[in-house]
Amino acid sequence: MSSWPASNWTAPAEFVILGFSGWPQGLRLLLFAFLLPLYLATLAGNLLILGLAVAEPALHCPMYFFLGALSAVEVAYTLVLTPRVLAGFLLPPAGLAVARSTCAAQMGLFVALGGAECLLLAAMALDRYLAICRPLYYPQLMSTALCWGLLASCCAGGSILALGLTTAIFQLPFCQGGLVNHVFCDLPAVLLLACGDRQLQERVLLAACLLLLVLPLALILLSYTRVLVVILGVGGSAGRRKAFSTVASHLTVAVLHYGCATAMYARPLSSRSLEEDKLVSLIYINLTPLLYPAIYTLRNRDVQGALQRVLSGRTPGTVHQADGN
Repeated sequence: MSSWPASNWTAPAEFVILGFSGWPQGLRLLLFAFLLPLYLATLAGNLLILGLAVAEPALHCPMYFFLGALSAVEVAYTLVLTPRVLAGFLLPPAGLAVARSTCAAQMGLFVALGGAECLLLAAMALDRYLAICRPLYYPQLMSTALCWGLLASCCAGGSILALGLTTAIFQLPFCQGGLVNHVFCDLPAVLLLACGDRQLQERVLLAACLLLLVLPLALILLSYTRVLVVILGVGGSAGRRKAFSTVASHLTVAVLHYGCATAMYARPLSSRSLEEDKLVSLIYINLTPLLYPAIYTLRNRDVQGALQRVLSGRTPGTVHQADGN
């Protein structure tokens, strides 16, 4: 419960994003110059994967369907958040005022895209489980209709949670002047401005973390544990190396994504430091999305081969599904 009197509780017409306006100007300009090329490289890498997944016939299979969808979500995620971070280095000392509706839209898009990405990673784990552990039934089980259905479910799930969380938080009155000590209207940063009893909203946030982080991660770990058991028990050495490479790539991405998300959101508000949160945001908004295309392309011979064929104009071959990567 807030110590502010109820007479000071308001519904501000606008919020002020403070960003990194309190940091030394030289440091802000240095970080801007460093992160701008990373932003462009992230966009280029994910657009490359998305383009290859759509245009290259050899990649028209479920694994690359989900990889292309993940890259599309990453492109949208990067376009929504990274310009806000970069702008945060150039803000005046007083910060940047944004309308209440703009703040809510930022929060909703962030949760929707982040939630869809969490669920997509789980769908990719399910695809690899069926391809490696149920290879005889894989073509029938992972049909085109099921792929589109899973993608639609991931997007719908993220959107529903985003709508519920954003609505729950913006129903609260605010008594801290609307000063958001972050680079965008992130959930904890805005929730800390709320007056009155916010325990319900905190519980909703923790429940969303359970649905988007704990349960999908448990499914991913179970799926890949079973996959590793099968890989080690059957098949030739070449097939094992190829399948193991796929599992290693997917697990690396999952650990990066869920690790950063858990560190940011699966904590009570009372234990938070918004200055530390802003530092962590530089990692999960700028560096982690850049690693995804690097991990998938550097360790993926099918993507590398597709890129070489596109550049050379050669005819594509076939992708062997059950072998994985």
